Amino acid sequence: MDDNWCRFLADENFSVGLSLDGPQEIHNQYRLTKNHNPSFAQTMRGYKLLQKHKVSTDILCVVNNFNVHYPIQIYRFFKEINAAYVSFLPMVERDTETESGINELSVPADAWGHFLCTIFDEWVNQDIGRIKIQIFEEAARTAFGQKHSLCIFRPVCGDIPVIEHNGDFYSCDHFVDEAHHLGNIIETHLTDLLESPEQRAFGQAKLETLPQFCRECEVRSMCNGGCPKNRFISTPDGEPGLNFLCAGYKRFFTHCQPFVSAVAAEWHRQNPNQRKK
Repeated sequence: MDDNWCRFLADENFSVGLSLDGPQEIHNQYRLTKNHNPSFAQTMRGYKLLQKHKVSTDILCVVNNFNVHYPIQIYRFFKEINAAYVSFLPMVERDTETESGINELSVPADAWGHFLCTIFDEWVNQDIGRIKIQIFEEAARTAFGQKHSLCIFRPVCGDIPVIEHNGDFYSCDHFVDEAHHLGNIIETHLTDLLESPEQRAFGQAKLETLPQFCRECEVRSMCNGGCPKNRFISTPDGEPGLNFLCAGYKRFFTHCQPFVSAVAAEWHRQNPNQRKK
């Protein structure tokens, strides 16, 4: 990242996602270069250049088994650097060689819920309107009856494919494998791939395989089972297809429900003649 790149990004109205997992000692725990050197200084240099050129920047914080234990330190650091947009991305990686079936760096579900609740409590008391947290924004959308903008919380997915450098089209960036390789945009029009029966079936499967445990959940509208890539554990009654992070999501969405309900009530009070969209 340099001034020339940033000028280009600003002139063309790009938004940039910057991977930053917290303050220096937390970020450098796992964010190392290919030579195993810390990357925090390079990352902050890039961030300051983006700020200098007023490039819209979304902080992408991957929450893992280490930094999940430092929610307040991480959140306050992001406030200190004047972050305007933050997305917390839970790390979940499968590993069939471990007893749990996941990589040891993955974020524990309960800790993920506590992490979100802790940050939410500070955000709702101090920072509404100052900093946008993606998952908080998604929860609030339900107050107005709006559809989720984030695919993992929609009832049906399949609208966010991935295209590789050679034009290969895959159903989703979490499913870049032969089974989900639907064609190439050099040979097939992008619209045809997006509307193909295979892609539609991929998205519809998210709803059709939703466990009964989720269908009856009081916060289903906020979650809708989460991302299919993480739906690999079983419900309490043994039905497959439960999200690995279910306990964490349910804890957070239940925690923020009173706030969302209050927002909805105020919206209706101020807009008595408007229907939810």
